[in-house]
Amino acid sequence: MDVERTVLRKAGEAIARFRMIRPGDRVAVGVSGGKDSLTLLEALSRLQKRAPIDFTICAFTIEQGKFLQPIEAVGRYLLDRGFDWTYVEDKPSLKLLTEQPGHGCDVCSRFRRRAVYEVARNLGANVVAFGHTADDFCESFLRNAMFTGRTSALPPITWSSKREFRLIRPLVYVTENLTRDFAGLLGAPVIPCGCSQKTGTVRRTLRDMLAEMEKDHPFLKETLLSAMGNIEHSRLLDTRFLNLDENSENAESASEELVVLESA
Repeated sequence: MDVERTVLRKAGEAIARFRMIRPGDRVAVGVSGGKDSLTLLEALSRLQKRAPIDFTICAFTIEQGKFLQPIEAVGRYLLDRGFDWTYVEDKPSLKLLTEQPGHGCDVCSRFRRRAVYEVARNLGANVVAFGHTADDFCESFLRNAMFTGRTSALPPITWSSKREFRLIRPLVYVTENLTRDFAGLLGAPVIPCGCSQKTGTVRRTLRDMLAEMEKDHPFLKETLLSAMGNIEHSRLLDTRFLNLDENSENAESASEELVVLESA
């Protein structure tokens, strides 16, 4: 398999399908130092050269005190490749780490969101791109269904609360095995974050569960992604989408399924 071609095809498909990038956009790519965000930046750079629309790219990294190694190696790598890269130490996040070392992911996320918008604003960007992959979408889908009682996942495209920034996730169809291989081909220095190494979390449990199931069902993530885009409202339990008064068609098909189940 041609890893580069596959990554670019899948990222391009997501960008086109969800209209993530539009003429005149300035896209700020959040680079965490991991394989996913480095893959995203490189993919957008290569797609930019062949895209039928004009847009610009810049990259930024926010230091929250959780990198397991110095991030300077990533900075040198990006600058050597000609990327416009900005590094920002977020003092409120560093203070939080000192004063509340046991703070949860929700608090850290709020601090990061504020810092991201501030950096994007200073860079003159109207679009912020994140490196969430197909794995993240599948884990989010299962976590919400199993632990919060909601049928939802990460949005491929959304807006900041004041609609100042369009937030996009172009790697929605790209699995982490692809980003791992692509980052390896690039020779990119991957700097892990301490959060990604945590064990005993719901995310880790779901990730391990998916990995085990994929041994017998290798296209499981692709199937889950397809399910997220192929919702049959009438087959679920949300009464907002059910015609409870005149549901003859659904009642007939449901009866047919009941007969099949009873005879099985």
